[in-house]
Amino acid sequence: MAQKILVTNYTYSVSREEFENMANQLAHAFADVPGCLWKIWLIDAEKKEAGAVYLFSDEESLKKFKSSPLVASVLSHPALSDFDLKEMDILLEVSKITYAPLMGKTTV
Repeated sequence: MAQKILVTNYTYSVSREEFENMANQLAHAFADVPGCLWKIWLIDAEKKEAGAVYLFSDEESLKKFKSSPLVASVLSHPALSDFDLKEMDILLEVSKITYAPLMGKTTV
């Protein structure tokens, strides 16, 4: 089964500090998502936009994630809006050349 990428983008209406606190509170829940190999959190504080890039082990894991209570809670959060979620396939051979971290979970 091929790995899948999910790219998200949304706006937030709280301060950057409040947003980072929310993210910190949710980070472990996202780390425990079955089939999610990693998530990179993104922010553009000037535009009050945030998002993420996720790597899933397969399409089924991504599908289950999108219908999970965790995603529902994020999509219904009053401080978050204008969601854009895009599922993407990976150009594997080219990504390997450019050192994409496609092998799975890593630790910092």
